[in-house]
Amino acid sequence: MTEQRTKAGGDAVHHPLFARFYARVSVLADAKGGVGELRRELLDGLSGRVVEVGAGNGLNFAYYPAAVSEVVAIEPERVLRRLAVEEGLRAGVPVDVVPGTAEALPVESEAFDGAVASLVLCSVRDVRRSLAELRRVLKPGGELRFLEHGRARGQVAAAVQRGVDATVWPRLFGGCHTARDPLAEIEAAGFEIVTYRRLRLPERGVPLPSSPAVVGVARRPASGTA
Repeated sequence: MTEQRTKAGGDAVHHPLFARFYARVSVLADAKGGVGELRRELLDGLSGRVVEVGAGNGLNFAYYPAAVSEVVAIEPERVLRRLAVEEGLRAGVPVDVVPGTAEALPVESEAFDGAVASLVLCSVRDVRRSLAELRRVLKPGGELRFLEHGRARGQVAAAVQRGVDATVWPRLFGGCHTARDPLAEIEAAGFEIVTYRRLRLPERGVPLPSSPAVVGVARRPASGTA
């Protein structure tokens, strides 16, 4: 899922070649790489109104529990947004797919019970602004569910990540960066980390710069506590 801003084609994001590549690879990763089960874990227990940023081709939609009354899915890339609309029609909960970027969510403040960031913070143009927007639109006490890849804990692996981020990786993969630290950024944005676990994507095979990942839950503090 890609969130890097560009003026091409009038869209906030325009990566048609990468979007088609991602649409194919993501389906395979869900079916054979265990990502589908991670999506189920990510979304389990959500209820009420949910905003999802960088919804991509909509692969999360099938895993939203019935207690979710509405999903507002933000996707800036035209090709992926079209695929997300098709997935939304097959979802078991109401899904509204709309254009927009994580840095300027086209929704009202304190309107959502939950928010979802799934493999998107790696490619947003401004991580802090994006997380500030998610905090803005969540109700006090609302949950942020995140599944993100990020900075490796080993020095050598982290150095490799910084090297590929400074050279070819963002250009090849739609603005993706491998060395960002989602946990630290989420905390710095004023969220309380409730729970998380680290993992590797894919679980087996040769590790990639994008393999270190984390899945978890954070919460916007209730009014008066932050």
